[in-house]
Amino acid sequence: MPNILIVYHSGYGHTKKVAEAVLAGANEAGASAKLLAVGDIDDNAWTELDAADAIIFGAPTYMGGPSADFKKFADASSKPWLAQKWKDKIAAGFTNSAHMNGDKFLTISYFVTLAMQHGMVWVGAGIMPSNTKAATRNDLNFVGGFTGLLTQSPADASPEEAPPPGDLETAKAFGARVAAVTTRWAGK
Repeated sequence: MPNILIVYHSGYGHTKKVAEAVLAGANEAGASAKLLAVGDIDDNAWTELDAADAIIFGAPTYMGGPSADFKKFADASSKPWLAQKWKDKIAAGFTNSAHMNGDKFLTISYFVTLAMQHGMVWVGAGIMPSNTKAATRNDLNFVGGFTGLLTQSPADASPEEAPPPGDLETAKAFGARVAAVTTRWAGK
């Protein structure tokens, strides 16, 4: 059973809702997955991150990049980076923003770069986009992410209202994919 940590920041609750869906998908796929909010990281959490088979990064996209709270976590990861403690672990990432585009890809690119600096192995979404005339907002991967999971929540929507069900189902499928790839990679 692979050990997966989902380390995330959520400013308004939307990204946490996505993280919970990723968690559900990973656990349903047989992983031992756990959420870890960046504000709750202590020495024990760093030890858990070092021991994980996979780390999934998650943050809202604010002003064209990940939130400052997530960046603070990323900067603090220089200690495990120096010792190469995350080398060859599986990495993946997700982001949520108020707009369909919202420059989300820049946040995913930030996560990819962070993972590559740590020597990690990146896993993309692996889900074909809904791109036909019959596609609806609640279809899997309607936002069309390949490099990572992309979700959308209107700025005036509460976490109870958004992201929409299709994005949350996409998040579950993403969590399941990361669990399957980690199982294969780690041989667990």
